[in-house]
Order: sequence, then C-alpha cells, then structure tokens
Amino acid sequence: MDYFEAMEFLAGLPHSRPKLGTDTTERMLDHLGSPHESFDALQVAGSNGKGSTARMVESVLREAGLRVGLYTSPDLADLRERIRVDGRKVTKAALSEHVAALRPHVVGRTIAGDGPTFFEVLTAVALANFADRDVDVAVLEVGIGGRYDATSAVDPVASAVTSVSLEHADLLGDTVEEIARDKAQVAPGDRPLVTGATGAALGAIREETDVVTVGGEDADVRAVEEGTTDGFESRVSLSGEDLDVETAIPLLGAHQATNAGVAALLARQVAGIDDATIERGLRGAHWPGRFEVMETEPLVVLDGAHNPAACGTLATLLDRFDYDDLHLVFGAMRDKDHDGMRAALPTPDVATVCRPAVDRAETTEVLAAAFEADGSDRVETAGSVASGVEQALTAAGADDCVLITGSLYTVSEARDRWTRPTVPAEVRSVADARDVLDRADVPPGRARRTVEGTVGRTVTVEVRPGQAETIRVETLGAGGECAVSGAGSPDGRVELVLSGTLDAFRDLVAALDADSPGLGRIADEIRGAVGLPVEGGTGSGIPRGPAGSGGGDDARGSEDDRPTLMGVLNVTPDSFHDGGEYLAVDDAVAHAERMVEEGAGIVDVGGESTRPGADPVPPDEERDRVVPVVEAIADLDAAVSVDTRKAAVADAALSAGADLVNDVTGLGDPEMRHVVADHDASVVVMHSLSVPVDPDRRDAAAYDDPVGDVIEELAERVLVAERAGIDRGNVIVDPGVGFGKEAAESFELIARIEELRSLGCRVMLGHSHKSLFDAIDCPSGERLAPTVAVTAMAAEAGVDVVRVHDVAENAAAIRAVEAAGRLG
Repeated sequence: MDYFEAMEFLAGLPHSRPKLGTDTTERMLDHLGSPHESFDALQVAGSNGKGSTARMVESVLREAGLRVGLYTSPDLADLRERIRVDGRKVTKAALSEHVAALRPHVVGRTIAGDGPTFFEVLTAVALANFADRDVDVAVLEVGIGGRYDATSAVDPVASAVTSVSLEHADLLGDTVEEIARDKAQVAPGDRPLVTGATGAALGAIREETDVVTVGGEDADVRAVEEGTTDGFESRVSLSGEDLDVETAIPLLGAHQATNAGVAALLARQVAGIDDATIERGLRGAHWPGRFEVMETEPLVVLDGAHNPAACGTLATLLDRFDYDDLHLVFGAMRDKDHDGMRAALPTPDVATVCRPAVDRAETTEVLAAAFEADGSDRVETAGSVASGVEQALTAAGADDCVLITGSLYTVSEARDRWTRPTVPAEVRSVADARDVLDRADVPPGRARRTVEGTVGRTVTVEVRPGQAETIRVETLGAGGECAVSGAGSPDGRVELVLSGTLDAFRDLVAALDADSPGLGRIADEIRGAVGLPVEGGTGSGIPRGPAGSGGGDDARGSEDDRPTLMGVLNVTPDSFHDGGEYLAVDDAVAHAERMVEEGAGIVDVGGESTRPGADPVPPDEERDRVVPVVEAIADLDAAVSVDTRKAAVADAALSAGADLVNDVTGLGDPEMRHVVADHDASVVVMHSLSVPVDPDRRDAAAYDDPVGDVIEELAERVLVAERAGIDRGNVIVDPGVGFGKEAAESFELIARIEELRSLGCRVMLGHSHKSLFDAIDCPSGERLAPTVAVTAMAAEAGVDVVRVHDVAENAAAIRAVEAAGRLG
C-alpha cells in the first residue's frame, strides 16, 4: 500500500458512530496480534491540558532513558504528528504498513455494520507502531471522555485526569460531575488516579477511584507558578508526595504548573525517576500551539483554547503582557460554546473571524454575529485563517497584540505562516523529476502527466487543500506545471510541486498576490525559493558570509561569497580523527594559528568526542579543556567557536571570548538557547538523534526522505531558538551527516544541501573524514580526497560554512570552484 492510498483510506472513515464502547478497537488489536500488550501504557484524559501533560510526561520519561511512544490529537499540519517515538513522527512507510494490515478487518466490520471510526483505526495504528518500535512505554492522550475512548482498550499502568469542564455534553453528560465520572474510568487498577481537578469534579472522581491530587494548598502535591522568565517560560515548583522540584518550563501559566505536577507524578509512577531528571525533562517539553509566542513586535500569540474555561485561562495569561490594541483572530468549531468563549476572552479592539478548513468549523456569519451581539466595536471577516492572520498583522502596530485562538484547527492553519516549508528542488532531468514527484507522494497517473513539465526550476510547498486548488489553477494559467500530492488529508496540508520558467513564477506570484492576503504570503515564500525579489529585500533574504558574533560581521571575510572554513580543533584524547594531538594548550594554539593562516575563518574548539561509543565528559572537565584554549586564541583573525552540547561549557567559553556555539544536539540542553541569547552569540543547530553517536539507535533513525525530514525537524528547533531571543540571522543549521544516518542518507543530504536554505538560516556542512566514506571504499586514513571533493560540491551549492580538519586542502578546493565561476 502506498502512502497516498493509506491516507485515502483513512480519510474515508467515519468520525463517529452510534455504538459506544471499546470493543471495536479491541477487535482490531486482536487482529494485529495484541501489540498493546508488549509495552506499558499511560492514559491522560481531561477537558484542558491533556496534550501538554502528555508531552511533559513523554519528555521526562525520555530524559530517564526510556524509549517512549506518544499519541496525541489533533495534529497541527500532518496526521503523522499524532504518532511519535522518541519525538520523531511515524514514517509514511510504517503508517502505510499498519493501515494495510488493518484494511481487510476494517472493511469486513464495516460490511457487518460495525465499522470503526477514524480515531479508533488511528489508535490501533499507533499502538501497532509502538510495538514495532519496541517502546518501553506509550503515553496516550485520550480523545473524548474516558470510559468509551479508543485509548481505553489498553490496560494502563498509570493515568491522569488533568481538569474537567463542560464539554461534549451529548456524549459525556450535562453536568461537570457526570463528565468527571466518565473521565475517571481511565483509572488504573492498582494505582491512584492523578488529577488536577478541583471542586465538584474532584468530588465526583473520588466517588469512582482513589486519587492523588495536584494543585493548591490542599492538594497532595502543591504546584506553584513562581513567575515567568524573559524567554516566555514559567518558573514552577512542585512539592509533596516525595517531590521537591524547581524548574522552568517552556509553557506559561499556573495551569501549566499543575499540568507539570500531574506529569511528574505519572512519570514517577511508571519508573523511579529522581527530582533532577524530572526537572530536566519538564524543562525540555515544548508543545506547539499552546500560548506559543511567534513574534514580539507585535506580540503574536497562538493558543488552541477551544472552550470557555481554556479561554478564561488564556485571558489571564494575556493580561500579564503590556500591549496597546488587541487584534483577535478567532475561528471555532460548530459544537463549541461561542458565547461563553467570547465572554471569557479579553475584549478585542478588532475581531477578525474566520473559518478553518474543517467540516465541523462554524461559519464566519455566525461567529461575527456573536461578537457583534457582545458589543465588539469592530468585527471583520476573512476568507480563510491565513487571510485573517495577514489582515491582523498588517493592521497591528509594533506595540499591539495579535491573538489567534478558538480552536487548534485555527492555530494549525495560522502556524503555517511560520512553519510551512517552501523548498527549491534541483530538477535537471526526467529522473530527477520522478524523484521529486515520488517524494511528494504524487499518484502515478498524475506523475506521468506532469513529469516532463517538472524538469527545470521547481519548488515544493505545503498548503491547505483549498489553497492548493487555487495555486494549481494559477500555476497552469501562468504557463507552469503543478503536481498535487495524493497524500494530503482534509484537515492537514497537501504538498504541491510547482515548476516553470522564471517568467511563469513571476506571473504566478502576481496572481496569488491579487487573490488574497493569505495567498500573498505564500507568493512571497515562492519568490524567495526561486530567487525573485521579495518586498524589503532580494531573493530569499538568507544571510551569507561566515558565522560569528552578531551574525558574522566581526569575522574575517564577512563580505566574501565563498564558504567560510571552520577548522576543527579537538582538545580531546579520543576524537576519531586527531584525538590526543592538541591536548597541550601550546599545541592547540599553534594548530589554530596554522589553520587561520591556511584560510580558516572560524576555529572550532571541542573538548568532548562525539564519535560512536565515546564516553561522555563531565562539564567541569570539558570546561577545563576548552576555556584555556579559547582564551588563548580569542584575538586571532578569525571567529572562535566552542563545540559543545552543554550549556555550562558554552557559557564559560562565550565568557572567555568565543563567538559562537556549535551544538551537535540542536539545543538539546534546555539551558543552551538561553545562554546563547544572553551572550548575543551565534549558534550552530545540528540535526542529531543521539550524541555521542549510539550505533544501537539506528533503528530509531527511520527516514522517508532524509532531507525533508531533517528540514522539518530543524525548523522546530529554529523556532525554539527564536523564542529564546536568538535572531534567525544568528542561527546556522547543520544537517548532521553521519549522526543517526546511514551513508546513503548522508550522501543524499550532501547532494541536496541547498534545500536547507529554505529554513531562512545559514547552512553548515560537517563531513570531514567521517565514516560515511567507508561506503565508497575510503576507510579511515584515506578520507582526505572525498572530504575535499564534497567541500567543492558544498561551495558550488552555496553552503555558508564548511567544517573540516584539513584547512589548506579544502581552501584550495574552494578557490578552484571560485576560479571556475561556480560558487553558489
């Protein structure tokens, strides 16, 4: 079964059925061989906060060294987001395999009049995938209620009810007490249910099961938000039930402190996790779309509040910020309490109502009438969420606030503006075109019709289904070609492959500009991808030149179009290529001076080996290795980088004179982003799965498309950096060849390295002497020639920074590319 066929099958499933119960899900699991019995499972139910809590539990358990599956809903852009193992989405191949295994059973039950719903099938797929990936524990966010939810087909080892409010009355009951009793059915058999519920809801839950409570003074665990940080985080403390936790979490609000307490207790029920591990795990738990600050001038907040209680919490949070006018972009589902949500939100100066591209979404007419009846002075309508966002951003001043809320579906479509990949593709032949169309899951029939027209200037972009049809028509009208993926979902994004001459793209973007503000934004992204001028700049606007403090202005050669060479200076005894050669400070300084003389614009000082199987180095020991060297070379005519994954080491090195941090974990240490921001330094954000490289983790490194997957995962890390106050111009992305990737995947990343420029950051490549060259019969000691060859390819592709051990030879290769007029 191809992926697009699996998606078509899932899209055709019903979203509800008259019969309640878990029998249908249990029969599917029996059909698959009871995969859910191979791991422990946790359930997280609740009216609000269950997704955030599930994510925090997952992060803590991963920090404790467990392999963790996470099942949540809804998704923000891609159905596969709902099913993750160790933070990575289920692959297209795996999802297709599990859907194919289920299809005969589902068809048979449907014919018998007891067909499963979309959510039930996807739950079975998730559990099957977790078993295949050999997870230790799966964290399952309950869909609706608890008693009859598909996730209740498992026998949980621990469970929680985060909070209870009036919702889904047609299914769960007309009172908070009835709803609480339904949710309480997720309670495990031999452990107390963890809950942040209060009042009548808590009383009803106590009638059903034993509980351990999280919240205020009277709770078993006291959860307090002590304040906020400059980086839009909450400082929380958790005390009681043997917990003594103080940490910052990247989620704002007193309710998130309670959710953190619930997550901590759940994690401790599963494994004996100490306070320090809980603190680190909570610190790294990002959850998009939940009071997510996307910009600060104006303040732009995305929040998936979808009921009056959540909207009230959102209003309380927003009250902490100073702003002039409030521009509200609001879209909600038809079955929600619009009046209650509107009343709970702060009164907007301008309310723009919109309709997400979801069948259940309420019309703009109804929403506008609700706001007008409430006395809102200015109510506008938008043809789409994207257009509503652009209208609000255009109207807002730098000191205003743009709040986008009402539903996670609304937030999902709005978030596209900051996360949508628009990627140039090099298509020189029909074979290249077939590869691009195949990666985009264009069905064979469509691919045959469009493959010849795809040769030439090509861009891939992910848009909403309604936008896709408009763009397709306008592309054809401009004389270009547009192939549409068959794998899009009605509520998610669909990938387009756009091809044509520069004139065709020029006509296309002009037509999109004239259509709507939302499509105008996509037009600008296409302009950047194909090299057309964008308002306020030219081309993609991606900064070039070497990396240094403040985006590279202080580093040698900053006006040069050549890639900057980053020379490797390992002050370690066990690095794979030159470990032990430069342990003495004098030897390290001499080597740094030699590399600068040979043409290095950056010297990268590393005190811990990342080779496969290397032993971790304690922070104090690593700091003692690198800081004296950094101090000694700080005045060289080159930028100084520190190669570290530890925030404490980075802080010391930056204080000693380093200009940037080369972080092979991509900001894996939650403190790292704040250290970089505080020093106004640059940072290399590398894609990696484990550091040092763990050969046993290769089964976790499953890629459908290594380049597309790496771009998507790096995009989220770049957003994390920006939210901490790091300017995108100070971020350099590195695809991490050789880190959790097979040789073929690393070579594909090298061949398509230019696509990473779609992230809007400078790009670095670190391939020097790596084991990927074993695949072309170049063992250790014989890798200089292929290293130099790849450096030349990188220079031609426009890579900004190339990290190498042998500076003179690689500098010569770059000069040769320049002499041939082939610099990217």
